[in-house]
Amino acid sequence: MTETTAKGWVKIVGLGPGDETMVTSQVQEVIEGATDIVGYIPYVERIPDRPGRTLHATDNRVEVERATHALGMAASGRRVAVVSSGDPGVFAMASAVFEALEVANKPTWLDLDIQVLPGITAMLAASARIGAPMGHDFAAINLSDNLKPWSLIERRLRLAGEAGFAMGFYNPRSKSRPHQFARALEILREACGGETLISFARDVSKPDEKIQTVTLNEATPEMADMRTVVIVGNKDTRRIGPHIYTPRYARDEG
Repeated sequence: MTETTAKGWVKIVGLGPGDETMVTSQVQEVIEGATDIVGYIPYVERIPDRPGRTLHATDNRVEVERATHALGMAASGRRVAVVSSGDPGVFAMASAVFEALEVANKPTWLDLDIQVLPGITAMLAASARIGAPMGHDFAAINLSDNLKPWSLIERRLRLAGEAGFAMGFYNPRSKSRPHQFARALEILREACGGETLISFARDVSKPDEKIQTVTLNEATPEMADMRTVVIVGNKDTRRIGPHIYTPRYARDEG
């Protein structure tokens, strides 16, 4: 692709958890002004096609290649929106774009107009539906071992639980690794205690949304899949009527 002096840009945007009303007006303006939309197939499908806009949908395991393509188009003068669900900086495309920028080692690309625009994460949307389970310190952990070893995930789960963090989990259980979430629940029971509350939010903000809260002792692996965000409270997390919340104070049990 030939580079030009035309003013192109790359803006990495979050489309929120699913409901179109949860896409920020800032992101909507970027999408409207983009000549090219780049992203994972289901996310690109959320963007309507129209004259003057090209949609570039690719598989979920080619993030760096996708980002390199976006940067190359911007260098040639295109206005490129790289789309992610939720927030692009949370287990999504923002990091991939900067990784591609580093790997490409093209000095002219460092002068490109690259911006990251925030979106509402599935974790925070789920938390709001549940109440305020992340009202104090919390950790977000991706349970997929595609980009890191399972041994590291186990270590982080145990340490976060022992430290008293509430936790939000992405990609908890897939068809290719159904056994790992069962192991995660075992670690959480040991580190957090069996009476700690755990919530499963599936398809949050979408028509088929389903949310359930049980204790870790009651939780089963089948309650989660790849469309589920899992939120585990800490020992202070409690129910108040239909709501779950974590107080803004914490006990030192160390």
